[in-house]
Amino acid sequence: MTLDLDTPHGLARVDLHAADGATAALVLGHGAGGGIGAPDLQAAARAATKLGVTVALVEQPYRVAGRRSQPPAAQLDVAWLAVIEQLRAGSLRSARLIAGGRSAGARVACRTAADADAVAVLCLAFPVHPPGKADDPAKSRLPELDAVGVPVLVVQGESDPFGMPPDGRRRKVVRVSGNHSLRATAAVEDAVAAWLPRVIR
Repeated sequence: MTLDLDTPHGLARVDLHAADGATAALVLGHGAGGGIGAPDLQAAARAATKLGVTVALVEQPYRVAGRRSQPPAAQLDVAWLAVIEQLRAGSLRSARLIAGGRSAGARVACRTAADADAVAVLCLAFPVHPPGKADDPAKSRLPELDAVGVPVLVVQGESDPFGMPPDGRRRKVVRVSGNHSLRATAAVEDAVAAWLPRVIR
């Protein structure tokens, strides 16, 4: 089912895969340069669907409008939260929500986890720092990951030029072959399938 939802920054689009009797939902956002058809997002969606979890793949308003350039983080966050609020009022009412995404979408999910009342966060190819900027603390996005107060799974390519986050107290990092594109989809699906049951109980 496809839903077009209004946000303060334009129309967002949601590809919703509702599971009968689901008590949990995985809501996923795309990266800056790609859409919801990214292989790793689709692998995560398959893993969730097989476990009876509803999946919502969210396309940000700028992508729906045909723009390639990503807007500022604050706009992404506001649009994302507007989508989640509407989903919670309808299809995802009473579901335990796992927020997530790939790359820039993972950053959005981390920054908004508390406001979204997420019970966990799934990060695919989290961009720890811009390529070549590992030694510049001012460029690190690790504080966004560290600020998440619920369990986090990060699935990261071993040769990702955007860096490798460390494990944390509530954070599990699964390293798979490949780079930022995370095309090792079987490994991504396996990692998500192993983690999800622990956070939706």
